Amino acid sequence: MKPIKVMSIFGTRPEAIKMAPLLLELQSRPEFDSTTCLTAQHREMLDAVMARFGLDAEYDLNIMEPGQTLYTVTAKALFGLGAVLHEAKPDCILVHGDTTSTFTAALAAFYEKIPVGHVEAGLRSGDKYSPYPEELNRKLVGQIADLHFAPTQRNADNLRKEGITDGVFITGNTVIDAMRYTLDGFGGKFGTVLDEIDWQNRRVITLTCHRRENYGEPMENIFGAVKTLVERHPDVEVVYPVHPSPAVRETAERILGNCPRIHLIAPLDTVEMHALLSKSYFILTDSGGLQEEAPSLGKPVLVLRTETERPEAIEAGTVRLAGVNRDDILALAESLLTDPAVYASMAEAVNPYGDGYAAKRIADALLWHFGRSADQPASFAPQPEDVRP
Repeated sequence: MKPIKVMSIFGTRPEAIKMAPLLLELQSRPEFDSTTCLTAQHREMLDAVMARFGLDAEYDLNIMEPGQTLYTVTAKALFGLGAVLHEAKPDCILVHGDTTSTFTAALAAFYEKIPVGHVEAGLRSGDKYSPYPEELNRKLVGQIADLHFAPTQRNADNLRKEGITDGVFITGNTVIDAMRYTLDGFGGKFGTVLDEIDWQNRRVITLTCHRRENYGEPMENIFGAVKTLVERHPDVEVVYPVHPSPAVRETAERILGNCPRIHLIAPLDTVEMHALLSKSYFILTDSGGLQEEAPSLGKPVLVLRTETERPEAIEAGTVRLAGVNRDDILALAESLLTDPAVYASMAEAVNPYGDGYAAKRIADALLWHFGRSADQPASFAPQPEDVRP
């Protein structure tokens, strides 16, 4: 019996991190002929992740260009993917999450009548413009996909509300699988200014902020709150791996650039980022993935948004919405710095996102779907022992 031809398609650093464990799982099983296609919607950060996990791509569209827009990314990816799928003729494709590459890959597969498996399916914020364009991307992929790998029961319920009931599997999130690889891969040194931080006597806050909806006044409010927080607490330092977007960099350098205990650094690779999270006191972020990663390390997360498509973390107590108002951010951040009970309630909560075996469940689901296994994989359900990967 021929192996199942599975092509995984993605184009950004976060996708690569979360797809890497699944690619390694598929490669380890003789039942699959696994190939990878990169759109390279992002380039350097994507390549670093691939190298870290020892992965290669059979196809690389290399679409990234200076000043690219949603229009150019969509058009170039769709055209390139059409040619790749027509040539490769996989039995199915796998896409991840909510990027423009994810949507265009699903659309191209639909045009070629190739089944689509959606990894990290069912996340919803309820506002099609926040996050933008991710919320609509993932909803559109949900309408195209044949297999829906939902990280949590809540995600599966979201799909059911939209009339999607067939081919839904609750798997946990593959980012927890990724951390099982990366946490052992850090050599103890960053090779940057981070090695000069007194980790024993400083409370380090990791900051990430890059979403389009936070451009302008919201981002200025966020950075103003961070600056005030550092000024009020002499033992606090902030590490901010700054996104390469010119709009983000300009605002960050203007407001935070002259603060000696705020370190504006280049983006970190996956292993270094997870090491930084593990050393941090808590996390300030508008990212989606960090809401899943940090709780696995017992680190509280304050989300710099007014809503989240990951409400499980709020319900579990690992995450709180801080919004984009300066005073609100300050109040929540200072409660973590000054109230041990508040900190402990978040740091010790059960991780709702995974146990490190999502990739195995997805591979098992593919075998079941294609009739190679009689056993449908059991659904993931968080347990107290899942607090750490």
